[in-house]
Amino acid sequence: MLIYIIGSIFAGYVTFYVYYRLSTGKCTSNAKLNNKVVIVTGANTGIGFETAKDLALRGAKVILGCRDQGRGTAARDRIISATGNNNVVYKQLDLASFKSVIAFAADIRKTETALHILINNAGTGKLDNSLTEDNLPVEMQINYFGPFLLTNLLLPLIKSSAPSRIVNVSSVMHRWGKIDLDNIHKQAASWLKHSRVYSNSKLANVLFTQKLSRNLEGTGVTVNSLHPGAVSTDIFRRQPKLSRFLIGLFFKTSVEGAQTQIHLAVAPELNNVTGKYFVDCVEQTPSLTAQDKKLADKLWELSERICKS
Repeated sequence: MLIYIIGSIFAGYVTFYVYYRLSTGKCTSNAKLNNKVVIVTGANTGIGFETAKDLALRGAKVILGCRDQGRGTAARDRIISATGNNNVVYKQLDLASFKSVIAFAADIRKTETALHILINNAGTGKLDNSLTEDNLPVEMQINYFGPFLLTNLLLPLIKSSAPSRIVNVSSVMHRWGKIDLDNIHKQAASWLKHSRVYSNSKLANVLFTQKLSRNLEGTGVTVNSLHPGAVSTDIFRRQPKLSRFLIGLFFKTSVEGAQTQIHLAVAPELNNVTGKYFVDCVEQTPSLTAQDKKLADKLWELSERICKS
């Protein structure tokens, strides 16, 4: 009986694994990025690292925007070694600090004459309900307010480099998110409410993408969002060993998880596609809330006030 149960569990896992791998999207474009400048935030590990490495292989100048200098420079060296592309640069960027975002953007505007692709990849699933130095929930600032500010500060350079692209990493978890305009920038009143902050931030990413795409009509700049899939990355490094083991068994690898954002960054058939949401390299329909244009407008107005305060 025990052998039968173990065999059934194993067969179920193999069936799931094969189906999951066969249904995983893959970027098939061979597009080169010679003479293109790219920024990937959170590029020192996980899908950000794999994305940066792929774009470096295509010949782009890749700027790694990472918080930790040691890990950022190590990632830079690994990418250079793996790709033979010496035009890979680390720059310090802490999305939990508006001061850091402003300094990073100022440095980019000073040192770069063009910016063709911005990938807002960095994110966190931190669950301690803490506040940043800007008095914002850390998860909301890193996942949404920081990328919102960074993108807007870099927009003049991105527009002058058109055709260019912005890629925002969201999540399927946006479907469980809620935008409470009165409280989105405040510390959660309880752990139960804070447990929804990640979903709320990912919904904000999709709404931001929708609104920004409308603002950029006619500029030659496209912006799209995506769900990378359930990926086994360092975001789970604080989970118990058993949880990490199971995540490794069932979730995508970082290379697999990076495919959709690479696709959005390089695929020529997406030259004029904007304001959309993708999963496994295929356009999908986001939640009804994520399609609410009035909510997107109000969130944008609130975000501008918060980021300028």
